[in-house]
Amino acid sequence: MRPLFLAILLVPLTSCDKKPAAPGGMPPGGMPEVAVITVQTQRVELTTELAGRVAASQTAEVRPQVGGIIQNRLFTEGSDVKAGDVLYQIDPASYQAAYDGAAAALAKAQANVAPVRLKAERYKELLASEAVSKQDYDDISAAQKLAEAEIELAKAALETARINLAYTKVIAPISGRIGRSAVTNGALVTASQPLPLATIQLLDPMYVDVTQSSSEMLRLRKALDSGQLTRNGGQAKVQLLLDDNSQYPEPGTLKFSEAFVDPSSGSVTLRTLFPNPKLVLLPGLFVRSVLEEGGKDDAILVPQRGVTRNPAGNAMVMTVNGEEKVEPRIISVSRSVGDSWLVTDGLKVGERVILEGLQKARPGTPVKAIPFVAKPAPGAPGAPAALGAPAAK
Repeated sequence: MRPLFLAILLVPLTSCDKKPAAPGGMPPGGMPEVAVITVQTQRVELTTELAGRVAASQTAEVRPQVGGIIQNRLFTEGSDVKAGDVLYQIDPASYQAAYDGAAAALAKAQANVAPVRLKAERYKELLASEAVSKQDYDDISAAQKLAEAEIELAKAALETARINLAYTKVIAPISGRIGRSAVTNGALVTASQPLPLATIQLLDPMYVDVTQSSSEMLRLRKALDSGQLTRNGGQAKVQLLLDDNSQYPEPGTLKFSEAFVDPSSGSVTLRTLFPNPKLVLLPGLFVRSVLEEGGKDDAILVPQRGVTRNPAGNAMVMTVNGEEKVEPRIISVSRSVGDSWLVTDGLKVGERVILEGLQKARPGTPVKAIPFVAKPAPGAPGAPAALGAPAAK
């Protein structure tokens, strides 16, 4: 009897705590609230991120143009040099001797031509009175021209000797930062040897070479030609992200793109130029370039939190229609812009897209739409303190 009595007492108690459900499966407070944004058009600047490598804007490998023994290295490794600075001194003794010999040969040729020239002038006068034969005059004229040619030959030999003597001073062909030296004092070098003595690189400005797929390049050109994208006058601007994800402070410009597609990768190389006053960028550094593609004046952006995928894989949003009911909508998106999707089809200006309360937004059910208010990021001014964080004093 005791268990039956207890069961009778429990039945009314549990039934008294249950509240009647709202009509249509609605929560007790009435229609569910959803936070929405109203679709508007805006101008957005579209960019694309491409990986690339940093390269010096000028690079010169220093090689000797004459052979000999290195007497002195006249620079500090890793320092900045200017074009025309002497970097190495090659033993000039043999080249100085060759120069002196060429100078003496020129002086001899110049001395030999003087009597031949005077003799030719006298024969010319005697030929008029027929005191000498025409053959004698022709012979002396030919001898004069030969002596004058010997002078020109001696001058060329002297110039060659002068050039070779000057090449014993190995100078910097460009200004920039010079790397380590491949030789030391006493090393034997040869003319135009394959191993460079040192390498000079101009580090300000710097090139960043990135690759873009040919399909993306064609898509961008079509969008610009059709007017879907517009580009401000001048060269396209480029921002740089370093290997540690920090942004490089100096903006760059797009200089040119290759005139051919790499058949092995199907990509095109783009060259961008960045100022490098603090020498943050070094040759070979891996970076990511954010390239400005152009602007779209009538862009529709929807935050990614409001976009889902249906079983077929199509992008979809939940909207609130004119009857204040939830209506699913399939949309077309082309790319992400920040934390939003760029919508190309499926939405019109003035329509309302649900961002919060999607779990309560069943298709066809009435809802109460309120404007969506973005919450400040944690740590931002006005954001609530993290759980367990000490209160600010």
